[in-house]
Amino acid sequence: MGSVLIRNLDDVVINQFRTKAGLNNRSLEAELREALAAQAPLSPVQKLALLDRVRIRLPEGAPDSADLIREDRDRR
Repeated sequence: MGSVLIRNLDDVVINQFRTKAGLNNRSLEAELREALAAQAPLSPVQKLALLDRVRIRLPEGAPDSADLIREDRDRR
């Protein structure tokens, strides 16, 4: 597992998470880990934006992967 150091967090934010941690019977570290894990998955809009970035990098006229899969399947 990796580690992350976050500098210059506002004291108010830290205290809010410390309060949440106490309410959830967790340590501050566990509460922060849970908050980060909840925000980690990409939303559908973010996934589409990522796909658009990949498409821009593909050469013009590159075959669609779905077409390649169909072509391979039909050969069998």
